[in-house]
Amino acid sequence: MHYPASDLVIDPVLIRNYDVGGPRYTSYPTADRFIEALGEADLQQWLARRDVGGISQPLSLYVHLPFCASICYYCACTKVVTRDRGQSAKYIKYLEKELALLAPHLAGSRTIHEMHWGGGTPNFLSGDEMAALVHAVESCLERAPRAQYSIEIDPRHAAPGLMTQLADLGFDRVSIGVQDFDPAVQKAVHRVQSVDLTERVMDEARASGFRSINLDLIYGLPKQTLDSFQRTLDEVLWLKPDRIALYSYAHLPSLFKPQRRIVPAELPSAELKLQLLTLAIGRLTRAGYLYIGMDHFALPNDELAAAQSRGQLTRSFQGYSTQSGDLLGLGLSAIGQIGPAYYQNCKDLERYYAALDAGRLPVLRALELTADDLVRRTVIQALMCNFRLSIEAIELAYLIDFRSYFAPELAELQRLADDGLVELGADWITVTPQGRLMVRAVCMLFDRYLRDARARAGYSRVI
Repeated sequence: MHYPASDLVIDPVLIRNYDVGGPRYTSYPTADRFIEALGEADLQQWLARRDVGGISQPLSLYVHLPFCASICYYCACTKVVTRDRGQSAKYIKYLEKELALLAPHLAGSRTIHEMHWGGGTPNFLSGDEMAALVHAVESCLERAPRAQYSIEIDPRHAAPGLMTQLADLGFDRVSIGVQDFDPAVQKAVHRVQSVDLTERVMDEARASGFRSINLDLIYGLPKQTLDSFQRTLDEVLWLKPDRIALYSYAHLPSLFKPQRRIVPAELPSAELKLQLLTLAIGRLTRAGYLYIGMDHFALPNDELAAAQSRGQLTRSFQGYSTQSGDLLGLGLSAIGQIGPAYYQNCKDLERYYAALDAGRLPVLRALELTADDLVRRTVIQALMCNFRLSIEAIELAYLIDFRSYFAPELAELQRLADDGLVELGADWITVTPQGRLMVRAVCMLFDRYLRDARARAGYSRVI
């Protein structure tokens, strides 16, 4: 049976049974499978092969801007906390060095169709520094006529006029961190931010011509209650962003030091966390937001919703996207994808600078996908983005007999079918509306690197 992509049914019993640790599948294989034996020389070869046969994939660019003026206790991003504004000027010079080293090896089209600035706090940079960085990028890479430029913004550091300046630089999409509007929760995670401030930034973005505004929310934070989150949702729905990302807080203090400042006793119980999720999904869908997948919602007229309805939604290191193709990762810890290969830059700022000073691309680790990786990546992408998979399409694209190739996976998938998460047809595998919140658990069955259940221990839980 074919269900509308936005259909979603919450089944608490299924959620409890399938709430295990697992990847978010912004890539397959996942970044923890990259190896340090591959590096700069390999990336140079992959870049040179972009136009094999005279056809190159569309090109996107991710720029990581790691600086933050203060620390948010829940944060798991690669960041540098500093009040020294001079650091960003130095960093931009090194981004320019990295671009200059990449450019000679970049075969095929240099036209970028999408650019995203993430962090850290991208608006840690001054307005002049942002303009300089855009100029550096566009001096090296040509901007497509309808290119999408997006940026993550912390409203606490967004002075009046910033959104207008960003629009003048070509940005037309913004993601604004909110997490929660409740004062007690904000204090517990060290991020105090008013509704009025958030509204002011959103109003300026809309007046400046931004085409899409996303708000980030997190459920499972310390001191959250049903009543407090209800009030946060009231404010969010009143602000009416085009997209909403509803993330689950994963408390992993052994991996992320800032989280050690969160008091474990103040975290919601597993039962309350599920109730917070249920509350949010109910409120958002009743307000007209469509469930895109994983933790993303969008209004029906947003481009994410339109791309999903056309079967053109993709998933990358920036989450769900309307663009596919090659991705250049620029800056500290940035991840890129070139053809059948991934790479990640150094995660330590001094090592990043040292590599560029030595005239080397700052690649920390990489991975070239095998034929098996490629077919599994396509399967996982289809399930994550469309909640259904055409068996015939996979067979024709990869010249395999699907049922023989994936015999062990199909045997395991039958258990999920018996529980109502998926439907197994002669030609299609379909994730049911009640299985969509657990789509990661479905995809994990096709992940050959997770055969050993112990490999799941380092991942966040599905819910």
